[in-house]
Amino acid sequence: MGKPAPGIDHRYVVDDHEPAYLIAWRSGQLAAKVEAARTELADCRACPRDCGIDRLRDEKAVCHTGRWPYVASAFAHFGEEDCLRGRRGSGTIFFSYCNLKCVFCQNWDISSRAAGRLLTADQIADLMLRLQGDGCHNINFVTPEHVAPQLVEALALAVPRGLRIPIVYNTSAYDALVSLELMDGLVDIYMPDFKLWDPAVARRLLRAADYPETARAAIGEMHRQVGVLRFGPDGVARRGVLVRHLVMPGLGEDSAAIFRWLHDAISPDTYINIMGQYRPEHRVPGADRYADIDRYLSRDEMVAAVTAARAAGLWRFDKRWL
Repeated sequence: MGKPAPGIDHRYVVDDHEPAYLIAWRSGQLAAKVEAARTELADCRACPRDCGIDRLRDEKAVCHTGRWPYVASAFAHFGEEDCLRGRRGSGTIFFSYCNLKCVFCQNWDISSRAAGRLLTADQIADLMLRLQGDGCHNINFVTPEHVAPQLVEALALAVPRGLRIPIVYNTSAYDALVSLELMDGLVDIYMPDFKLWDPAVARRLLRAADYPETARAAIGEMHRQVGVLRFGPDGVARRGVLVRHLVMPGLGEDSAAIFRWLHDAISPDTYINIMGQYRPEHRVPGADRYADIDRYLSRDEMVAAVTAARAAGLWRFDKRWL
Protein backbone atom coordinates (compact mmCIF):
# COMPACT_ATOMS: atom_id res chain seq x y z
CA MET A 1 0.00 0.00 0.00
CA GLY A 2 1.29 3.47 -0.86
CA LYS A 3 1.87 6.17 1.74
CA PRO A 4 -1.45 7.91 2.59
CA ALA A 5 -1.93 11.56 1.69
CA PRO A 6 -1.29 14.04 4.56
CA GLY A 7 -4.18 14.13 7.05
CA ILE A 8 -5.65 10.78 5.98
CA ASP A 9 -5.95 8.20 8.76
CA HIS A 10 -4.19 5.04 7.55
CA ARG A 11 -6.95 2.91 9.12
CA TYR A 12 -9.34 4.13 6.44
CA VAL A 13 -7.06 3.74 3.43
CA VAL A 14 -7.58 1.05 0.80
CA ASP A 15 -5.34 0.22 -2.14
CA ASP A 16 -6.04 -1.33 -5.54
CA HIS A 17 -9.81 -0.87 -5.16
CA GLU A 18 -11.93 -1.51 -8.24
CA PRO A 19 -15.48 -0.19 -8.62
CA ALA A 20 -18.14 -2.61 -7.38
CA TYR A 21 -20.06 -2.52 -10.66
CA LEU A 22 -17.25 -4.42 -12.38
CA ILE A 23 -17.98 -7.45 -10.23
CA ALA A 24 -21.70 -7.13 -11.00
CA TRP A 25 -20.94 -6.85 -14.71
CA ARG A 26 -18.61 -9.85 -14.85
CA SER A 27 -21.07 -12.02 -12.90
CA GLY A 28 -24.05 -11.08 -15.07
CA GLN A 29 -25.79 -9.42 -12.14
CA LEU A 30 -25.79 -6.04 -13.87
CA ALA A 31 -27.90 -7.37 -16.75
CA ALA A 32 -30.39 -8.80 -14.24
CA LYS A 33 -30.58 -5.43 -12.52
CA VAL A 34 -31.53 -3.77 -15.81
CA GLU A 35 -34.55 -6.06 -16.12
CA ALA A 36 -35.53 -5.32 -12.52
CA ALA A 37 -35.15 -1.59 -13.18
CA ARG A 38 -37.51 -1.69 -16.15
CA THR A 39 -40.04 -3.68 -14.15
CA GLU A 40 -39.88 -1.01 -11.46
CA LEU A 41 -40.53 1.74 -14.01
CA ALA A 42 -43.67 0.01 -15.25
CA ASP A 43 -45.30 0.43 -11.81
CA CYS A 44 -43.15 3.14 -10.32
CA ARG A 45 -42.09 2.71 -6.71
CA ALA A 46 -38.66 4.20 -7.37
CA CYS A 47 -39.06 6.59 -4.46
CA PRO A 48 -41.18 6.72 -1.29
CA ARG A 49 -43.98 8.57 -3.10
CA ASP A 50 -45.13 5.19 -4.52
CA CYS A 51 -46.94 6.83 -7.45
CA GLY A 52 -47.56 3.52 -9.24
CA ILE A 53 -47.49 5.08 -12.71
CA ASP A 54 -46.13 3.47 -15.87
CA ARG A 55 -43.05 5.48 -16.67
CA LEU A 56 -42.16 3.17 -19.54
CA ARG A 57 -45.18 4.81 -21.20
CA ASP A 58 -43.82 8.22 -20.19
CA GLU A 59 -46.41 8.81 -17.49
CA LYS A 60 -45.45 11.44 -14.91
CA ALA A 61 -46.45 12.25 -11.35
CA VAL A 62 -44.74 13.95 -8.37
CA CYS A 63 -41.23 14.04 -9.86
CA HIS A 64 -42.47 15.19 -13.32
CA THR A 65 -40.11 12.67 -14.91
CA GLY A 66 -41.28 9.99 -17.30
CA ARG A 67 -39.29 7.47 -19.31
CA TRP A 68 -36.04 9.44 -19.41
CA PRO A 69 -34.43 11.94 -17.01
CA TYR A 70 -33.78 15.59 -17.60
CA VAL A 71 -30.06 16.30 -17.20
CA ALA A 72 -29.42 19.90 -16.19
CA SER A 73 -25.62 19.79 -16.50
CA ALA A 74 -22.57 17.54 -16.45
CA PHE A 75 -19.06 18.74 -15.65
CA ALA A 76 -15.94 18.28 -13.55
CA HIS A 77 -17.03 19.79 -10.22
CA PHE A 78 -14.36 21.36 -8.01
CA GLY A 79 -16.77 22.56 -5.32
CA GLU A 80 -17.50 19.17 -3.78
CA GLU A 81 -15.78 17.76 -0.70
CA ASP A 82 -11.99 17.54 -1.04
CA CYS A 83 -12.15 13.74 -0.87
CA LEU A 84 -14.42 13.68 -3.93
CA ARG A 85 -12.97 16.42 -6.10
CA GLY A 86 -9.30 15.53 -5.59
CA ARG A 87 -7.11 17.30 -8.14
CA ARG A 88 -9.18 16.55 -11.23
CA GLY A 89 -12.74 17.12 -10.07
CA SER A 90 -15.81 15.04 -9.38
CA GLY A 91 -17.70 14.12 -12.54
CA THR A 92 -21.12 15.47 -11.59
CA ILE A 93 -24.30 14.78 -13.53
CA PHE A 94 -27.14 16.97 -12.20
CA PHE A 95 -30.65 15.61 -12.73
CA SER A 96 -33.60 18.01 -12.88
CA TYR A 97 -36.68 17.73 -10.69
CA CYS A 98 -36.82 16.06 -7.30
CA ASN A 99 -39.13 13.87 -5.23
CA LEU A 100 -38.96 16.29 -2.29
CA LYS A 101 -40.57 19.74 -2.24
CA CYS A 102 -38.21 21.60 0.09
CA VAL A 103 -39.48 25.16 0.51
CA PHE A 104 -35.90 26.33 1.07
CA CYS A 105 -34.33 24.40 -1.83
CA GLN A 106 -30.86 25.77 -2.54
CA ASN A 107 -31.07 24.46 -6.14
CA TRP A 108 -34.71 25.30 -6.87
CA ASP A 109 -33.93 26.38 -10.43
CA ILE A 110 -33.08 22.75 -11.19
CA SER A 111 -35.29 20.84 -8.77
CA SER A 112 -38.56 22.55 -9.68
CA ARG A 113 -38.36 22.70 -13.47
CA ALA A 114 -37.25 20.80 -16.56
CA ALA A 115 -33.77 22.29 -16.72
CA GLY A 116 -31.46 20.93 -19.38
CA ARG A 117 -32.60 18.22 -21.76
CA LEU A 118 -34.00 14.71 -21.82
CA LEU A 119 -31.30 12.08 -22.22
CA THR A 120 -31.60 8.36 -22.94
CA ALA A 121 -29.56 5.70 -21.17
CA ASP A 122 -27.10 5.65 -24.05
CA GLN A 123 -26.62 9.42 -23.86
CA ILE A 124 -26.09 9.30 -20.09
CA ALA A 125 -23.51 6.56 -20.65
CA ASP A 126 -21.77 8.89 -23.12
CA LEU A 127 -21.65 11.59 -20.43
CA MET A 128 -20.08 9.22 -17.91
CA LEU A 129 -17.40 8.16 -20.35
CA ARG A 130 -16.71 11.77 -21.33
CA LEU A 131 -16.24 12.79 -17.68
CA GLN A 132 -13.95 9.82 -17.13
CA GLY A 133 -12.00 10.85 -20.22
CA ASP A 134 -11.65 14.35 -18.79
CA GLY A 135 -9.84 12.82 -15.81
CA CYS A 136 -12.59 13.01 -13.17
CA HIS A 137 -12.07 10.84 -10.10
CA ASN A 138 -15.65 9.56 -10.00
CA ILE A 139 -19.12 9.84 -11.52
CA ASN A 140 -21.35 11.81 -9.16
CA PHE A 141 -25.11 11.38 -9.70
CA VAL A 142 -26.80 14.42 -8.12
CA THR A 143 -30.49 14.02 -7.16
CA PRO A 144 -30.80 10.44 -8.43
CA GLU A 145 -33.67 9.32 -6.15
CA HIS A 146 -36.36 9.50 -8.84
CA VAL A 147 -34.23 8.17 -11.71
CA ALA A 148 -32.39 5.24 -10.10
CA PRO A 149 -33.82 2.67 -12.58
CA GLN A 150 -32.65 4.71 -15.57
CA LEU A 151 -29.17 5.01 -14.06
CA VAL A 152 -28.93 1.22 -13.87
CA GLU A 153 -29.74 1.12 -17.59
CA ALA A 154 -27.06 3.72 -18.32
CA LEU A 155 -24.41 1.94 -16.25
CA ALA A 156 -25.10 -1.30 -18.09
CA LEU A 157 -24.15 0.49 -21.31
CA ALA A 158 -21.18 2.45 -19.96
CA VAL A 159 -19.34 -0.37 -18.20
CA PRO A 160 -18.75 -2.59 -21.28
CA ARG A 161 -17.52 0.55 -23.06
CA GLY A 162 -14.80 1.15 -20.49
CA LEU A 163 -16.21 2.94 -17.43
CA ARG A 164 -13.80 2.26 -14.56
CA ILE A 165 -14.21 5.00 -11.92
CA PRO A 166 -16.39 4.85 -8.77
CA ILE A 167 -20.05 5.88 -8.69
CA VAL A 168 -21.16 8.49 -6.15
CA TYR A 169 -24.89 8.45 -5.29
CA ASN A 170 -25.55 12.03 -4.11
CA THR A 171 -29.02 12.02 -2.59
CA SER A 172 -31.45 13.70 -0.19
CA ALA A 173 -31.89 10.29 1.52
CA TYR A 174 -35.56 10.27 0.50
CA ASP A 175 -34.90 6.97 -1.24
CA ALA A 176 -36.99 3.84 -1.60
CA LEU A 177 -35.31 0.68 -0.37
CA VAL A 178 -36.22 -1.04 -3.63
CA SER A 179 -34.10 1.51 -5.53
CA LEU A 180 -31.22 1.12 -3.12
CA GLU A 181 -31.41 -2.63 -3.66
CA LEU A 182 -31.00 -1.93 -7.37
CA MET A 183 -27.90 0.13 -6.64
CA ASP A 184 -26.41 -2.51 -4.33
CA GLY A 185 -23.22 -3.71 -5.97
CA LEU A 186 -23.13 -0.74 -8.36
CA VAL A 187 -22.50 2.24 -6.07
CA ASP A 188 -19.25 2.60 -4.13
CA ILE A 189 -19.89 5.95 -2.43
CA TYR A 190 -23.23 7.00 -1.01
CA MET A 191 -23.58 10.68 -0.10
CA PRO A 192 -26.97 11.20 1.59
CA ASP A 193 -28.05 14.52 3.07
CA PHE A 194 -29.88 13.88 6.36
CA LYS A 195 -31.93 17.09 6.52
CA LEU A 196 -34.40 17.00 9.40
CA TRP A 197 -35.31 14.81 12.37
CA ASP A 198 -38.79 15.99 13.42
CA PRO A 199 -41.65 14.65 11.22
CA ALA A 200 -43.75 17.78 11.83
CA VAL A 201 -40.92 20.02 10.66
CA ALA A 202 -40.31 17.73 7.67
CA ARG A 203 -43.99 17.96 6.74
CA ARG A 204 -43.87 21.77 6.80
CA LEU A 205 -40.50 22.33 5.13
CA LEU A 206 -40.04 19.26 2.88
CA ARG A 207 -43.68 18.30 2.20
CA ALA A 208 -42.83 14.81 3.46
CA ALA A 209 -43.66 13.89 7.06
CA ASP A 210 -42.13 10.46 6.50
CA TYR A 211 -38.76 11.94 5.53
CA PRO A 212 -36.95 11.30 8.86
CA GLU A 213 -38.06 7.67 9.04
CA THR A 214 -37.28 7.10 5.37
CA ALA A 215 -33.85 8.73 5.67
CA ARG A 216 -32.93 6.54 8.64
CA ALA A 217 -33.88 3.39 6.76
CA ALA A 218 -32.07 4.56 3.60
CA ILE A 219 -28.84 5.54 5.35
CA GLY A 220 -28.89 2.28 7.27
CA GLU A 221 -29.12 0.35 4.00
CA MET A 222 -26.39 2.44 2.40
CA HIS A 223 -24.08 1.71 5.31
CA ARG A 224 -24.91 -1.99 5.14
CA GLN A 225 -23.83 -2.01 1.51
CA VAL A 226 -20.59 -0.01 1.63
CA GLY A 227 -19.63 0.71 5.26
CA VAL A 228 -17.75 3.74 6.56
CA LEU A 229 -15.90 6.02 4.16
CA ARG A 230 -12.46 4.88 3.02
CA PHE A 231 -9.89 6.55 0.78
CA GLY A 232 -7.17 5.71 -1.66
CA PRO A 233 -3.58 6.62 -0.75
CA ASP A 234 -4.14 9.88 -2.67
CA GLY A 235 -6.87 10.95 -0.24
CA VAL A 236 -9.70 10.54 -2.78
CA ALA A 237 -12.73 8.56 -1.54
CA ARG A 238 -13.04 5.03 -2.87
CA ARG A 239 -15.94 3.45 -0.97
CA GLY A 240 -18.33 4.13 1.90
CA VAL A 241 -20.92 6.57 3.21
CA LEU A 242 -20.40 10.33 3.48
CA VAL A 243 -23.31 12.06 5.23
CA ARG A 244 -24.09 15.70 4.60
CA HIS A 245 -26.14 17.78 7.02
CA LEU A 246 -27.24 21.33 6.20
CA VAL A 247 -27.56 23.24 9.47
CA MET A 248 -30.83 25.21 9.50
CA PRO A 249 -31.67 28.40 11.44
CA GLY A 250 -33.39 27.60 14.73
CA LEU A 251 -33.29 23.84 14.21
CA GLY A 252 -30.32 22.91 16.36
CA GLU A 253 -32.28 20.18 18.15
CA ASP A 254 -32.86 18.41 14.84
CA SER A 255 -29.12 18.56 14.11
CA ALA A 256 -28.22 17.15 17.52
CA ALA A 257 -30.71 14.29 17.18
CA ILE A 258 -29.33 13.39 13.76
CA PHE A 259 -25.76 13.36 15.06
CA ARG A 260 -26.69 11.11 17.99
CA TRP A 261 -28.48 8.68 15.69
CA LEU A 262 -25.55 8.54 13.24
CA HIS A 263 -23.21 7.69 16.11
CA ASP A 264 -25.47 5.17 17.84
CA ALA A 265 -27.27 3.48 14.93
CA ILE A 266 -24.76 3.75 12.06
CA SER A 267 -21.19 4.10 13.34
CA PRO A 268 -19.05 6.38 15.52
CA ASP A 269 -16.75 6.43 12.48
CA THR A 270 -19.37 7.97 10.18
CA TYR A 271 -17.77 10.63 7.98
CA ILE A 272 -19.90 13.79 7.99
CA ASN A 273 -19.93 17.17 6.28
CA ILE A 274 -21.65 19.70 8.55
CA MET A 275 -22.65 22.41 6.09
CA GLY A 276 -23.14 26.04 7.07
CA GLN A 277 -24.10 27.58 3.73
CA TYR A 278 -27.87 27.79 4.24
CA ARG A 279 -29.48 30.87 2.71
CA PRO A 280 -33.16 31.86 2.33
CA GLU A 281 -34.20 30.59 -1.10
CA HIS A 282 -37.13 29.45 -3.23
CA ARG A 283 -40.41 29.91 -1.28
CA VAL A 284 -38.87 31.27 1.92
CA PRO A 285 -38.02 34.95 1.30
CA GLY A 286 -40.87 37.24 2.37
CA ALA A 287 -43.27 34.42 3.28
CA ASP A 288 -44.79 34.86 6.74
CA ARG A 289 -45.23 31.11 7.24
CA TYR A 290 -41.48 30.59 6.82
CA ALA A 291 -40.32 33.68 8.71
CA ASP A 292 -38.43 31.50 11.18
CA ILE A 293 -35.99 30.37 8.46
CA ASP A 294 -35.98 33.60 6.46
CA ARG A 295 -32.48 34.49 7.59
CA TYR A 296 -28.92 33.32 7.27
CA LEU A 297 -27.35 30.95 9.72
CA SER A 298 -25.47 32.61 12.59
CA ARG A 299 -21.90 31.70 13.47
CA ASP A 300 -23.08 30.66 16.94
CA GLU A 301 -25.56 28.20 15.41
CA MET A 302 -22.83 26.65 13.28
CA VAL A 303 -20.49 26.36 16.27
CA ALA A 304 -23.31 24.80 18.29
CA ALA A 305 -23.92 22.20 15.56
CA VAL A 306 -20.27 21.18 15.44
CA THR A 307 -20.19 21.03 19.23
CA ALA A 308 -23.29 18.80 19.21
CA ALA A 309 -21.68 16.46 16.69
CA ARG A 310 -18.57 16.13 18.81
CA ALA A 311 -20.68 15.63 21.94
CA ALA A 312 -22.51 12.79 20.16
CA GLY A 313 -19.16 11.08 19.63
CA LEU A 314 -18.66 11.77 15.91
CA TRP A 315 -15.13 12.70 14.93
CA ARG A 316 -14.61 12.24 11.17
CA PHE A 317 -15.52 15.64 9.72
CA ASP A 318 -15.06 17.32 6.36
CA LYS A 319 -12.78 20.02 7.69
CA ARG A 320 -13.45 22.71 5.09
CA TRP A 321 -16.59 23.68 7.01
CA LEU A 322 -15.03 23.59 10.47
